[in-house]
Amino acid sequence: MNPGARVLVTGATGQDGSYLLERLLERDASVTAVTRPGDELTAGLPAQVRPRTAALDDAEALRRVVRDASPQYIFHLGAVSSVAASWERPAETMAVNTVSTAALLESMASAEGARLVLASSSEIFGNAAESPQTEATAIRPVTPYGVSKAAAHQLVSLWRGRGSFASTAILYNHESPRRPETFVTRKITAGAARIARGLQDHLTLGALDARRDWGWAPDYVEALLTIADAEEPDDFIVASGRSHSVADFAEAALRAAGVSATDGLIVSDPRFVRPADVAEMVGDASRIRSRLGWSPTVDFDGLVQRMVAHDLALIDQADPAR
Repeated sequence: MNPGARVLVTGATGQDGSYLLERLLERDASVTAVTRPGDELTAGLPAQVRPRTAALDDAEALRRVVRDASPQYIFHLGAVSSVAASWERPAETMAVNTVSTAALLESMASAEGARLVLASSSEIFGNAAESPQTEATAIRPVTPYGVSKAAAHQLVSLWRGRGSFASTAILYNHESPRRPETFVTRKITAGAARIARGLQDHLTLGALDARRDWGWAPDYVEALLTIADAEEPDDFIVASGRSHSVADFAEAALRAAGVSATDGLIVSDPRFVRPADVAEMVGDASRIRSRLGWSPTVDFDGLVQRMVAHDLALIDQADPAR
């Protein structure tokens, strides 16, 4: 990506979007960020970023933004990204996640030579028949979120078949301190920090045996940039290749917080178990490793430790006398 490149980013105020904006500005890109109407987080965008308001399910508004920004790169990160929320709002999830992708792909004709990278998801594979999953694994989602991302993923494939530079990054779970506590990983690390400081007595979670392939969010943002600058567009799994259970994550977080005796501190509550969920997800990132040279720099224990350290610091800053 050359200095001054024109870049359009959706989902700029989310975890991945915030890290991506930082990397783009380091490269002296000219960045336009699509924000939701009434989004109070717009004020938190870097001063160098140009905000444009458009609802992701408003195709015409997105077309106008693309025509105005005339981007050379489009990073489509914006979505209803919570699996739990997708069960509560399935129609909204489908509208936001698919209409936005179709509109951006359609609008690429007005930004001749533009490259689009969609943040796809491991949830497209659902209860996969093989493990680890590859880019050739059958798409068969089992959640509304997974269905919506599968549709968006396949739209990108269709446009790529018509000659557009349209790629997907099939992102496996990736975390950082910028996750809100509505995500189980941040709920765990914040809870572990509170337990360590005597502010909470246990962690209440859903299915403890669900296994995921967790990585460090800034690493996965680097993968997005690498995919955008690839010689040819394609689908790329972005994953660590290792899976851990929710219980593993909770135990690692408690250890990182200095809590050595974890018996009785991790509780499973049926209220937090999803209506349908995949048992294990683990990705084979051989394609992006071999073709583009990407590999993660932070392992599972490292990402847990960084998140817990952040949450401990938040507690200590709020009460220096503690």
